Amino acid sequence: MRFAYFVLLNFFCAAACAQTGTYLGFDRNDYPDDANLITLRQTFSYAGYWLNNPPGEKRNTWSGHRTAVESAGFGFLVLFNGRLFAELKSAELKSTGNAKKLGQSDASAAITAARREGFPTRTIIFLDQEQGGRMLPEQKAYIYAWVDGVVAGGFRAGIYCSGIPAPDDNNVVTAEDIRANAGGRQIIYWAINDACPPSPGCSFPKDPSSPAQSGVSFAEVWQFAQSPRRKDVAAHCTNYSHDGECYAPGTSSPKIYVDANAATSPDPSHGRLR
Repeated sequence: MRFAYFVLLNFFCAAACAQTGTYLGFDRNDYPDDANLITLRQTFSYAGYWLNNPPGEKRNTWSGHRTAVESAGFGFLVLFNGRLFAELKSAELKSTGNAKKLGQSDASAAITAARREGFPTRTIIFLDQEQGGRMLPEQKAYIYAWVDGVVAGGFRAGIYCSGIPAPDDNNVVTAEDIRANAGGRQIIYWAINDACPPSPGCSFPKDPSSPAQSGVSFAEVWQFAQSPRRKDVAAHCTNYSHDGECYAPGTSSPKIYVDANAATSPDPSHGRLR
């Protein structure tokens, strides 16, 4: 009986540890090819997965690979590339009303892509907000319309945004600004802070620090390293490759550069089917 008691106790302890752990993951613009998934899975628990063209790219090479990524054992960070401020201020979009309409349209596109890729309802889709500082009215109109549209479509909404104080904007932290003006909307936050410290730089710890260590206490995901190293932000990080990239362990010919993340779940978007 005593032996059985300790076995049962260890079982529940292991379950609790799994629920409260922090997990390492990666994201990158280009799909790493099926052949590299097994090697990457030896280090990472989840992978970023784009639903549309990543920033600066003319096509989305992740499209159609959801099953292969899940079969390799990965969880997901599902991403939708959002609009830059210049796009929201273009000649055709002069008002916050038009920015709101664009947010609604992009939410519909994100939902369509998520369903086409086979992600289940309630999957968290993260809107990629590349620009930092205080969000301007057009940006807020776009972001919140996108969030509302994604939620209305049966998914959950997250946002990838800066967790770094903007020195040229009264040290505003974008994640805090978006949250403070969200009007009670339930948004999951993926914060980027690749400054050393708090970031460990280009490293791949088995037990990464909590996303709260990013400087955004409510973040559930923390991107702590980018490829290539951002010289203006990550100047004090000394463990990147000599060419400034952050290469995944075990990859070669060619080496695979990645952005590194810590999350509170091995499947931060809850996008797995099993």
